[in-house]
Amino acid sequence: MRTTIRIDDDLYRTLKERAARSGRPVSAVIEDVIRLGLRPDTRTKHRRFTVEASGSGGLVPGVDLSSNSAVQEAIDDSVPLDALR
Repeated sequence: MRTTIRIDDDLYRTLKERAARSGRPVSAVIEDVIRLGLRPDTRTKHRRFTVEASGSGGLVPGVDLSSNSAVQEAIDDSVPLDALR
């Protein structure tokens, strides 16, 4: 199928360079790039990961980890966390 599209001059120069390096016509390079762009994303959106504690670690008594404000308050108090244990 034939169609006409408008392409930025710098982008077209890049396409021509890639086509010349690969020995293929510009139209074939454009088709490849479009195919890549239309391919479904097979990557996982949210990858699961595990956080491992380092150092002496452990929970701090009296700090509710489900409350952002409680955690922020413990951080802002400038008391070394080891002193709270």
